Amino acid sequence: MILTVTLNTALDLTYHVPALTPHAAHRVTEVRERPGGKGLNVARVLAALGRETVVTGFAGGPTGALVRELLASPAQQTPAPYDALLPIAGPSRRTIAVVDGTTGDTTQLNEPGPAVTPQEWTAFLDAYGALLRDAEAVALCGSLPPGIHVGAYAELVRRARSADVPVLLDTSGEPLRRGIAARPDLIKPNAEELAQLTGAREPLRATRDARRRGAHAVVTSLGPKGLLALTSDGVWQAKPPAPVRGNPTGAGDSAVAGLLSGLVDGLDWPGRLVRAAALSAATVLTPTAGDFDREAYESLLSRITVTESPTPS
Repeated sequence: MILTVTLNTALDLTYHVPALTPHAAHRVTEVRERPGGKGLNVARVLAALGRETVVTGFAGGPTGALVRELLASPAQQTPAPYDALLPIAGPSRRTIAVVDGTTGDTTQLNEPGPAVTPQEWTAFLDAYGALLRDAEAVALCGSLPPGIHVGAYAELVRRARSADVPVLLDTSGEPLRRGIAARPDLIKPNAEELAQLTGAREPLRATRDARRRGAHAVVTSLGPKGLLALTSDGVWQAKPPAPVRGNPTGAGDSAVAGLLSGLVDGLDWPGRLVRAAALSAATVLTPTAGDFDREAYESLLSRITVTESPTPS
């Protein structure tokens, strides 16, 4: 099975408005609610691909209870990922995405999350260690809730590597900086997260810098331009045939699902990148994170272009 970790689980609310205007009242034309947090989005995409998937992390309060209820609902995902979330006292957060119907742009509002106690963190570490015994790969995704030390992902990376489980890290800021030093098998930042980590804006230069900091491989999301990958075997860029217009929320999470499933399937790097780029683009065509347009995905698989550069020094 594939394990995804979401320490800062959320209830994702998506509001659609005809046009988003600052300092104005808006009439919402559509509301969607989904179980959220990056790792849960990854898990739902994996489940839709037919992968046995387990989600763990924290869920607390009425919001956490609703997240778990929605996660198990057949209306959300069939089959659903297996729920191994740990209950905690603090209430899980909400995230609000406001989609502008005129431009298609999305404005995101993210709450900080619950305060996790030391006892709750210790209980999670025990559960995580047990789940690693059956995992083929693990993804550590998203922000850290209050109360969890900034080196938490570094600790989880080290535990996965000790268990010989390939580990992908997808976070940002100081948790990424600390986590990358623990030498994850793969990190998957977007261009802005990579610039914050390295100080470099040129994607290839920033990707090389990130790999030198400890990651065995780096795959960077370049938005409409696809994915840039730097590994010990070479440098590749995967591009869709044309930019896709829609809601980009969750596109990076779908790319993670493609990379993880490709790893478990034993695909080479170009094959993993094709799957990841196709899933990412197909997710932009859907209104909420954790979904993808299956028809578009299957069409894109044969139309993603992967170009290779010389092996990095």
